[in-house]
Amino acid sequence: MADNNGPLSSTGLTEAEAKEYHSMFMSSTIAYVVVAIIAHFLVWNWRPWFPGVNGYSLNDHILPAVSQLTSMFS
Repeated sequence: MADNNGPLSSTGLTEAEAKEYHSMFMSSTIAYVVVAIIAHFLVWNWRPWFPGVNGYSLNDHILPAVSQLTSMFS
């Protein structure tokens, strides 16, 4: 942890401790946002949020993927 030198603020942290906490908070927030962006991209590829004129169809996406997977294992 950071050194306990210097006056404490209203949070009870020194300036060095506050900077350390802020850097960890920002790193974890950025990691969370990156994971969320990847998850949204994968869901968009699986099922777009705005379906086509005919709506969603299992025959268009799911069944070809299942047949491809089963052919890989047979």
